[in-house]
Amino acid sequence: MKDQSAAGILATTIEKVRQLVDVSTIVGEPIVLSDEITVIPVSKVTYGFASGGSDFPSKNNTQLFGGGGGAGVTINPVAFLILKNGEVTLKHITSNDNAAERFVNMVPEVIDKVSDVVSKVKSGDK
Repeated sequence: MKDQSAAGILATTIEKVRQLVDVSTIVGEPIVLSDEITVIPVSKVTYGFASGGSDFPSKNNTQLFGGGGGAGVTINPVAFLILKNGEVTLKHITSNDNAAERFVNMVPEVIDKVSDVVSKVKSGDK
């Protein structure tokens, strides 16, 4: 029998959530489409849990305990990593990003463009 206490219920609930959500839930298994193209799904995982319990007074020496616990998990696909001919791109499938997320997501693209411009300038100098 499991530990009959609020701590025992909480520990069991956390362990069950841990079993549900692991790194392969967030970054999925690679899907090989051809020798040049591999797609890796990326998901956002949100979970929550609650548990509680109470000891009840008893006239005899036995301890009475009542409690419960529960958890919820939401998994939303948010992007795909696309590996094509040695280059990696990130394709978002969500349109409700806030401004900060859009800015962070643009950084790799901006770095690539700046690197291209710098490369063209350097090659023009030679």
